[in-house]
Formats: sequence, structure tokens, C-alpha cells
Amino acid sequence: MKDKNNLRPKFHITADKGWINDPNGLVYFNGEYHVFYQHYPNDVQWGPMHWGHVVSKDLLNWKRLPIALYPGDEYDKNGCFSGSAIVWKDKLYLIYTGFIENGGGENIRQIQCLASSTDGVNFTKHGKIIDETLLPNGYNPSEFRDPKVWQENDTFYMIVAGKKINGKGRVLEFKSKDLFNWEFVGDLFNEDCDGEMVECPDYIKDLGLLLTSEQFPRRLKELHLNVHTTRWHKGEFDVEKGTFKEEVRGIVDYGFDFYAAQTFLKEPIAIGWLQMWDRNIPYKKHGFAGMLSIPRKLSVKDGELYQQPVIAENTQIKKTVKETLQDLAETGIIKINLESVEDFELKLRKKGDQYTLLKLENGKWLFDRSKSGESIEGAEQDELSKKGIRVMPKSNLKENNITIVMDLFSVEIFIDGKAMSSVICPEENSAGIELKVKAKNCQYERASIDASVDFE
Repeated sequence: MKDKNNLRPKFHITADKGWINDPNGLVYFNGEYHVFYQHYPNDVQWGPMHWGHVVSKDLLNWKRLPIALYPGDEYDKNGCFSGSAIVWKDKLYLIYTGFIENGGGENIRQIQCLASSTDGVNFTKHGKIIDETLLPNGYNPSEFRDPKVWQENDTFYMIVAGKKINGKGRVLEFKSKDLFNWEFVGDLFNEDCDGEMVECPDYIKDLGLLLTSEQFPRRLKELHLNVHTTRWHKGEFDVEKGTFKEEVRGIVDYGFDFYAAQTFLKEPIAIGWLQMWDRNIPYKKHGFAGMLSIPRKLSVKDGELYQQPVIAENTQIKKTVKETLQDLAETGIIKINLESVEDFELKLRKKGDQYTLLKLENGKWLFDRSKSGESIEGAEQDELSKKGIRVMPKSNLKENNITIVMDLFSVEIFIDGKAMSSVICPEENSAGIELKVKAKNCQYERASIDASVDFE
């Protein structure tokens, strides 16, 4: 019998106790994948940020390590905010934002800081490396955070979220030869972004892909309703001039809950925060709040971003579905291949009148969590959000491939390479699956997931 006071997702990274948000410092070091994350260990709500830490050899089974960074020094006395990691000269370096509250408002200071480790477990802080003295005139030193660092040849480059005074979010670039001494290069777009502030910029050189997370962006009809969202930008990045010429952009995830995505330096594998600001979190009664998404591999084809979950599976059922199917699974992975689909309705985690719904409606994929269990409400006041609905475009492909990853408090949906991820809070033992479909051919497969997180 599960301890109702200590329920945890089976394979999603969470804190052992307390709060987590942004993934930080995704890096491969000493034969292991390291994932850090924003963490407040003393409560199930946001507080002075620490860096939590887990490692894995396969991106599937995670082991918890001691907290890597604690706030409290002069340059990070009120928080160790988000950042990244890089390996250089056999050391693991963490580059993060030190937060100094100073009474709030314009007196806040956000400073880029450095720490290092030889063993990947114990870290030595080296203090600030970029403060407001390196910001050009007109940029706000109280909105300056979330550095992402990489190396090209003998030079380190950093992109960091910034903001013009009385303006909106920007992405700034700096460069260095030694990680300690930096100089300003440029303002990538040289104009305000759509959001009031940019956060957690990330760059994947091999894909020509820039990721940004935006606070309070403009709505984009029914496809862009979250008050905070993560975008992708495909284009040409000139690191010497500090410019990014955007060719096309899109939304990384069409669901309710995905933010602050970051990728590993050596591989185009992303992890995001599987939660959202300005939402209630019903599952925090179990002693934790916030979790990270499963790793997802990114690719770009014909100017479009595609994502697939990185997950190990153990197939249990394969069936051809004529019209209807009933099954049982509380967690695991479901794959559905559709040929010439006309109608589709899938209910997950069903128990009585409670279920999570994915359906095809008016040529679009519709996700509905209004009957998923405990009510989840956010700051969004549009009609679809208040109804618990998110919508994703359907591709024009003759065959549609659906992969759904279910854990105790989440569902991550991938359809033809597009993603739609959301938190759900159903009752325990909600495991019913009901599929109704009209298609030329429908193949259904269910598998368990061979992955775990060490919560001890």
C-alpha cells in the first residue's frame, strides 16, 4: 500500500521534499549525466533558491546527490538563480545568477556567478564574473539572469536574459577566454521580445536553434494561451557580432505545463520544468511541488522543430483497434499509429466520471483536463483555459504517430513530433483507458517504463 503522504512520480525528477522549478546545468561529466534544478528544500513553495542535483548514466534512472549550491554569500545572499554548466580542464563549472533582493524593485541586483568542482559533487564558489558594470547603458541590472555558456574553439560564449530599462525582454551575449573575465558582445535581436521578460535562453549550435522562455507574451489565438511560454527560434547566430537573424519561430510545447527548457551541450536533448507559474499545485500535499519533464530529443526538419521522448520501454500489449478499446494503466507509455484517421477520442486515467481526454476535433488535437481530478487553475482568463483545454495543430500526414507518457501526476503527449504536456491530479488508482477511433488502420501499443528516481 502506498503512503498517501509520500506519493511521488515513478520516473520524473522531483525534489525529495520541497519545491523545484527550472532545470539547470545539464551536462555530461565523469561518465554521468548531471541535472541540477532550482530548489527550495524548506517548503512546497518558491523560496530562496538552491541548486538541487541528480545524476544518471542513461537519462532514465536518476540518483539524488547533495544540494550543489546554497545561497548566502554577498553576491547570492537571497538566491542562486538559474544557469548552466560546462566542463573545462577536467573540472565541472556552474555558471549561475546570484540574486540580491536589496528591498525589491529597482534595488534588486542579479549578477552572474561561477562555481567549480573536481568530483562533480562538492562545489567551490568563485564569486561574481559579470555584474552591472559590464552591461551597456540602458539595460536593467535588476532583470539580468539565467546564463547559458558553451565553448567554440578557444572562446567561451554566454547568452543571458536581459531587459532594457522601461522595455521588454532581450537576449544578450558575452564572451571570455577563461570563464572568469568577460566582455559584452551584443544584443541578439536588438529589439524587445514579445514577453515582458525573457528567461532561460538556450542555444543548440548544431540545429541553429535558440530557445527562450517568455513571461506574459501576447496571445496567439487558441495556440498560445499560457501567461508564460517557451519558444524556439531557428536562424543564423553570428557569435562574433552578437546577432541572431531569425528565420522562423514556434512554440516548444502546446500544453499547460512546460517552461524553462534547457539542453545538454553535447546532445540536442532537452528537459523542461513540468509545471507553470501562477498555477495552484494540488499534489503539493504529498510533500513536493514541481517536477522536470522527461528528456526529449530535438531535431529540425524543413524549418520545424520535432521532439521525441527519450525513454526505455517494455512492451506489454499490442493490438489492432477496429472501433473501440479498453485497457488499464496508471503509468507507462502508450503508442498509437493511425492511418487516415477521421475520428479519435482517448480517455486516460479514467475512474468513474474522472478522466483526461485527448480527441480530434475540427482538424486539431484537443487536450482536456477539466475532468482529470483535483482542479488546476492558473492566471489565464480566456475561455479555453478556464475550461481546462489546450489545442495543437494536426499535421497533414496520412499517418499520425502518437506517443503518450503517463506518470502519477502528468501526461506528456507527442504527436508527429509536436509536444503537449500537462500536470494532472487524478485520484489514486485511476487507471482506465478508453479509445474510440475511426481510421483506415489503428495500431495500439502499451508499455511499462524502465526508469526510476532514487528518492531516498
